[in-house]
Amino acid sequence: MDVRVLRYFLAIAREESFTGAAEALMMSQPTLSKQIAQLERELGKKLFERGGRRVTLTEDGMLLYRRAEEIVTLFGRAERELKSDEYDVTGEVAVGGHIPRFLLKAAARTHEMHRGIRFYWHNGDATDVSERLQHGTLDFAVLLQPVDVVCYDFVPLPDVARWGALVPTGGELAGRDVLTVDDLKHVPLVIHHREGLQREFSLWAGADMDEFDVSATYNVLNGSPSPFVISGLGCVVTTDDHLDGGEFADVRFLPLDPPLETRCALVYRRHAALSKSAAIFLEQVNRSLQSMHEGNGKE
Repeated sequence: MDVRVLRYFLAIAREESFTGAAEALMMSQPTLSKQIAQLERELGKKLFERGGRRVTLTEDGMLLYRRAEEIVTLFGRAERELKSDEYDVTGEVAVGGHIPRFLLKAAARTHEMHRGIRFYWHNGDATDVSERLQHGTLDFAVLLQPVDVVCYDFVPLPDVARWGALVPTGGELAGRDVLTVDDLKHVPLVIHHREGLQREFSLWAGADMDEFDVSATYNVLNGSPSPFVISGLGCVVTTDDHLDGGEFADVRFLPLDPPLETRCALVYRRHAALSKSAAIFLEQVNRSLQSMHEGNGKE
């Protein structure tokens, strides 16, 4: 199986058209069709449903799509890393999960010293980024502590996230400074679907999740979470680091009382060899942490 042909396969899947993919790849459509037909014969599977103006992936095609993405990504990264040398390091550092500011600053310092190093930030939930980390398409993942020390090495990060909820500014709760368990039992809630986070919230509340009116769950908060609240679906239970200091006209973030805080760690695979780029970034993270400790917590 040729990586080049896998790139062709991915292009067709994304364009949903042999014609569109051929144009994007700057090759003739008959040549592209011949390459895919050969791939299907090699695998003994039909990868595309051809009909109408668009083509769609078959069930086998969808399975190959995910693996092909991983293979092409890994090959591209390895290619860039092998072309770099000791004094001119080039390559990509891939990090998954919600990225705290401390890591962004460490990334900026890394790029400042090594212009050939670039970063890829993958936004996904813990299940998604853990799987990608295991498959090698991510170098690091940002996961909540405690971390599985059997599978991973990790660096505890200094960022502390406060739990709270977004409430409508015109609602009854908006005049409060904090939110108690009793407050949250009387309003619909939108909360993260991850079982571990719900368990943490439940332990804080001293109550089962069944005692709350959970109207919806989410895996990743993309963009502003305000529409959940404004629509009346529910108050969004989240952490302040996901709000990125933003001001929302129609909603207000109120911390939980008693306080509930979360800490994260930068995680990487145990016994896995890091690329030069990833190793340089990890070294910068550790150096930044040391500077913070020597400066009494201030960078």
